[in-house]
Amino acid sequence: MLKQTVVSLVLLSFGWQVAVADVVQLKDKSAVTGKILAEKRDAVVVDIGYTVLVIPKNQVAKVSKANDKETAVTTAVAVAPVAPTPAPVAITPADIKAGGYQSGNAQMPLKDVRELVNLLGESVVQVRTPGGLGSGFIINEDGFLITNFHVIEGETQISVEVYHQKAGQLERKVYKDVKIIAMNKFEDMTLLKIDDKDAPKFAKVLLGDSDALAVGESVFAIGSPLGLERTVTEGIVSTKTRQLQGELYLQTTAQINPGNSGGPLFNMRGEVIGVTNMKITFGEGLGFAIPIGSVKFFLDHRDAYAYSNDNPSNPYRYLEPPSRTKQQATVAAKK
Repeated sequence: MLKQTVVSLVLLSFGWQVAVADVVQLKDKSAVTGKILAEKRDAVVVDIGYTVLVIPKNQVAKVSKANDKETAVTTAVAVAPVAPTPAPVAITPADIKAGGYQSGNAQMPLKDVRELVNLLGESVVQVRTPGGLGSGFIINEDGFLITNFHVIEGETQISVEVYHQKAGQLERKVYKDVKIIAMNKFEDMTLLKIDDKDAPKFAKVLLGDSDALAVGESVFAIGSPLGLERTVTEGIVSTKTRQLQGELYLQTTAQINPGNSGGPLFNMRGEVIGVTNMKITFGEGLGFAIPIGSVKFFLDHRDAYAYSNDNPSNPYRYLEPPSRTKQQATVAAKK
């Protein structure tokens, strides 16, 4: 304990003398800095300024005199090493999930709406059918996108308008080979895929956590209300648990109008936390969005909601029974 205390005092009080003082390197990798008064057979006597230390020789690894400046400086650096600067922690999204989407990260920094719109605008699309239009957002670079079921209900001829950023400019591109992958009409969700042969890799959004939202938190929506594409509206989360027709919705003051349906509701980290789908027509600032947790469940189990040409009105795909059950049913039918 005494030795450790003395060494600490030396480092704090006499560190500025390191280049010109004698240094006694100890076997435990600490050191004593001062003026060597004597080197005896069994000890080294060192004057450290306010007292004199007698260090047993069996504790000494090396002695460096003041005239050996290079050795003294090198030893001093070893005595008081600078703690390595910790490497910066990369803030990256989580791995791609089985449902084909990517989640955000709680450590992602908050940004303002203007900055986020520039980053995310390319991922928000307009969905058109012969019967009308709505909005949507791309969840992975292969062209999978989410919109509302009511946007494409009863339609198979679907086109998607994407605004690609090229050389600092937005270039509008219409994709007409769009397939319905899965849908859940009861929760008003549809998964589409842009399947054009010349389609590039698409800019995508990250999905957030609607459970982590707080009432009063700032949010904003991007969509095409009344056909006015790339319209941005800002508001707050009014409540997270508004019950309507047996389902729970996010209620927001961000303006939602016809054409916004299927578009994303973002938090200030740029994560999608809801899918806008309706409003109360006789009020203002009463918009609603499907919580992103429900969307993730839909995507994680999309095989159960796979679209079938044989029965396009049925959002569920019933899988084949287990082989043993199937064999028993065949035997029973033969009897």
